Amino acid sequence: MRNLGYSILKFWIKSGFYLYYGKIQISGLEKVPKDKPVLFLPNHQSALMDVLLLAVDCGRKPYFLTRSDVFRKTWLKRFFTYLRMIPIYRIRDGREALKNNDAVFARCAEILERNQAILMFPEANHNIKRRVRPLSKGFTRILFGALDKTPNLDIQLVPVGLNYRSNTGFPDQVAVQFGSAIPVLPLYDKSNIHTSTNTIKALVAERISGLTTHIDDEATYDVTVGRLDALGVDYLKPSEVNDTIGRLPHMDRGKTSLPVVNGLKPLYKGIFVLANLPVVLLWWGWMKPKVWEREFTATIRFAFSLLALPAYYLFLFLSIALLLNPWTAIYSLLGLFLFNWAYVKLS
Repeated sequence: MRNLGYSILKFWIKSGFYLYYGKIQISGLEKVPKDKPVLFLPNHQSALMDVLLLAVDCGRKPYFLTRSDVFRKTWLKRFFTYLRMIPIYRIRDGREALKNNDAVFARCAEILERNQAILMFPEANHNIKRRVRPLSKGFTRILFGALDKTPNLDIQLVPVGLNYRSNTGFPDQVAVQFGSAIPVLPLYDKSNIHTSTNTIKALVAERISGLTTHIDDEATYDVTVGRLDALGVDYLKPSEVNDTIGRLPHMDRGKTSLPVVNGLKPLYKGIFVLANLPVVLLWWGWMKPKVWEREFTATIRFAFSLLALPAYYLFLFLSIALLLNPWTAIYSLLGLFLFNWAYVKLS
């Protein structure tokens, strides 16, 4: 029953993604080992959306290491535990709380020993900027703890790049790129933990940086993004974008590639807003002001849409069916659904 509930929830969320995103590109999934212990290591730009995208499209059924503060409310703790999330404690949770990580790392070792998968964000925080931040050594502690317990455990590290066209905008597009698996054993020297840690961190950072847009120079970040946007780069193709970043110092600053503007786009957007006006007003007037960080914008909007749109469709159906007839209600709802779907896919 538990697996059935998980499968239904996964199907609901995955279906929601394919209605929410105009495009979802998954590449490199064949590189994910199917019968070995795996630690997925993605970049982290969009809060819970990053987790959900990988949960439904990573080829495994992973456990997730999640910051402990989201487990504070009892009902959230039960829900996140049901989703196979495990709390991880950070220095901001207090030094005493850090002691809880010993039990967390021991549990992770047991999960890997069973040839299962874990997902954690090695940057240890989220940030909307298109760059890979310095990696924490927390994931190496999990690896080394597991190897100390089971020395020949063939743990595979799978770097992942999450690439959003906008991240906070709607409609949006996303590309998820899985890199080649990295075996840990050849990189681990129990007699030299410091070197092993730095070697693994450097290699993982390099691999992730190649799977997502990486603007290394934070001092000129805004200028670089401005130039990339002016050139009309496709952020769903990170290798091409990174090549462009490398060429920027030698490119003419006046060179731009103006995007082709669809003159009907404002009309379609206006129709979309009018057709879904109650939902749009609820989002802009009630829900969006409650978003506490930009990185959570897409997460909150997606969760809101999963609940609000079905309720809106049901309300319209009942209203039209009572005023006219059920068949008119069905045709009207089908027309609205198809228009919304086309608007998202073509924007």
